[in-house]
Amino acid sequence: MLYAAAAVERAMKIQQVIVRALSGGITWLQAADILGVDPRSVRRWRARYEAGGPVALYDRRRVRPSRRQAPAPEVQRILRLYRERFAGWNVRHFYRFARREHAVTLSYSFVRLALQEAGLVRKARARGRHRRRREPRACFGELLHLDGSPHVWLRHRPEERQTLITVVDDATKRLLYAQLWPSETTAAVFSALHAVCTTWGLPIALYTDRARWAFHTPTAGGPIDRTHPTQVGRALAHLGIEHIGAYSPQARGRSERLNRTVQGRLVNELALAGITTGAGANAYLTERFIADYDDEFAHPPVDPTPAFVPLHGVELDGILCEQEVRTVGQDNVVTFTEIALQLGKQPGRRTCAGLRVTVRRDVHGLLSVWHGTRCFGRYDSHGQPLPLARPKNARAHLPQARRSLPPPTPTIPPPQRPRRPRLPTGPHD
Repeated sequence: MLYAAAAVERAMKIQQVIVRALSGGITWLQAADILGVDPRSVRRWRARYEAGGPVALYDRRRVRPSRRQAPAPEVQRILRLYRERFAGWNVRHFYRFARREHAVTLSYSFVRLALQEAGLVRKARARGRHRRRREPRACFGELLHLDGSPHVWLRHRPEERQTLITVVDDATKRLLYAQLWPSETTAAVFSALHAVCTTWGLPIALYTDRARWAFHTPTAGGPIDRTHPTQVGRALAHLGIEHIGAYSPQARGRSERLNRTVQGRLVNELALAGITTGAGANAYLTERFIADYDDEFAHPPVDPTPAFVPLHGVELDGILCEQEVRTVGQDNVVTFTEIALQLGKQPGRRTCAGLRVTVRRDVHGLLSVWHGTRCFGRYDSHGQPLPLARPKNARAHLPQARRSLPPPTPTIPPPQRPRRPRLPTGPHD
């Protein structure tokens, strides 16, 4: 019979110790301490050695196959599948795809150990010091985490580095939004908030880092100056959403873990699907990745009552937008981010020169110029004018023509009551 090398080495060690005890070199108690077993076990090994010789010391269980032993061809198939198609994937991500698309039935623990023993994946590093976890919020929509993760998301185009903007719910770990953008800008954040608020409603609070688009921080690492809100801070305050800023990466643990998980999965899935463009990656995120992520990681909230506030007709395009105050030039032109916006002739005004107006750019890239509640013009992203919507009473602001008065109608005076004669009051009357 063939024994494993470990079984042979173990039997040889036991034989050496028993021979020394039989020769009187050591006592049987010392032999038990050397082998790390009970003295009764040493006595049984002595009897087996005297009856059958060195062969009797081999562990017979090492040559008896286990009833739960995995088939060798299946193990080789899993290793070959990982080596040829899923190299670099983490074990949990690979195991999910292998079960769904390649009919792997072995347990996750066995697959992980097999990959580690084959040298295809590394063992996880030891955990750090103990930290106390913050309990998640109770309701869905009570707190959202928004963060951007710059990374080389398209493996087939390593020279490009995009930023993944994600929004995740604190109570359920649901991934509400995930899209690739060239960088983490105010426009990207407004688009993410617009998509979430349009789909679910207004959240109670939003948790972000202290990036330039989020807060104004006069001193690096210092406190937040809330007296000078950013564009995002102004919009959140208008909508009544509490804006919470994190002072360390550890404080944003949930969003940081989300970024690490997505980086380990999305890059491999996009490469497996052969996607090489940002538009294709965003379509894959919307159509498949978000649903798969929520199916694996999301869980029900403690309180089933959602905390999202319905919009009730709130116009998000006029709030979740970039706003800047400008002065109209003498040629009735307003400049916004190097785009010249030519104002047309406004009814009731000889000129708009010198007026202080507000220029807005919404999440669709459209520009508009406002003076109070009145819109002076709408433009596309290149500054070309767009037709204005005609109001219900489009001529209300124009001077009305003087109408001729109708002829006066004769009025009949009311009948007068006859006066009563005055009675005398004295002798001279």
